[in-house]
Amino acid sequence: MFNIPKFSRVVLTISVNSMYNDIVDFNDKGVVTLGFLDSVLGNASEVNISTVQNEYASILANNERIEKAYRLIRDMFIFTDKRLILVNIQGITGKKVEYHSIPYRAITHFSIETAGHFDLDAELKIWISGTDTPIEKKFNKNLNIYELQSVLATYILR
Repeated sequence: MFNIPKFSRVVLTISVNSMYNDIVDFNDKGVVTLGFLDSVLGNASEVNISTVQNEYASILANNERIEKAYRLIRDMFIFTDKRLILVNIQGITGKKVEYHSIPYRAITHFSIETAGHFDLDAELKIWISGTDTPIEKKFNKNLNIYELQSVLATYILR
């Protein structure tokens, strides 16, 4: 058992490396919000599209446009107008990276599960042709899962 002292006032200064700009944020009241906590809980957080577009330009096709992007600790999943890209950063140094590209035509079906009243997350399941087990991703319940569903439906139902 640990005794944790109570403080009436705590001042916190945060210096954020540009790599973590999408993890630490300030809400409209200037209060720090930590997407990192969602990551620890296994929930993905949405990241800035223009940042991801620049960071992953080398793996995008000509005129390929990112629609939505999410980070889960170091890994990413990126929804473009042509495919779903799963980015798996491996090892301690993160120098080894796997890019798994799934064309939308290979997605047979998908489902979303909204967060309930006491749930901490919303869920997305995507089934790929030739596989029995879906790709499953969890999202912070504050994320609009319907927007993601709309992006998927737009490209899968063509």
